[in-house]
Amino acid sequence: MCLVRTEPTLHTHPTPIPFDQPWQYELNFPCDPRSPRIARTTLRAILTAHELDELSYRAELLTTELATNSVRHTKGPAAVRLHWLHPVLRVSVWDMSPDLPKPQRDGVSVYDEDGRGLAILELVADRWGGCAIGEGPYGPGGKTIWFELAIATGPPPPGPALPPASLAA
Repeated sequence: MCLVRTEPTLHTHPTPIPFDQPWQYELNFPCDPRSPRIARTTLRAILTAHELDELSYRAELLTTELATNSVRHTKGPAAVRLHWLHPVLRVSVWDMSPDLPKPQRDGVSVYDEDGRGLAILELVADRWGGCAIGEGPYGPGGKTIWFELAIATGPPPPGPALPPASLAA
């Protein structure tokens, strides 16, 4: 039996989401020391694709910090979720530990190896918070730590038009 196409097929691609429309992505990762780097690289690719480069450096720094803490201080999987609601990007990091981080009582020295995460969040994020999540019917509990970054400028200038859909025989 043979299949023969007699007419060309028009391949169309979905239209990219407009800059001011909401979107979200989620990356689940195992408790592995490579996971924070993978989360950072994925976040950078998403922000670049959505032309949010002005948020990239701060988002990468904070996401790496939170993902690293998840890998270092828990035994199970974790996840990073990006949620864009113009003009704010919210990044949430979930892990299986219900224990919320506690600020250092005596402050943090530049020589300390641990305990700088909350200080970095406080300095770099526009807003941040966290909540413990009780175990429920849809899965394990744990906690979510989130931060928000807002863009300072409007949408990027329009780029070149997308090439027309090609015809395939």
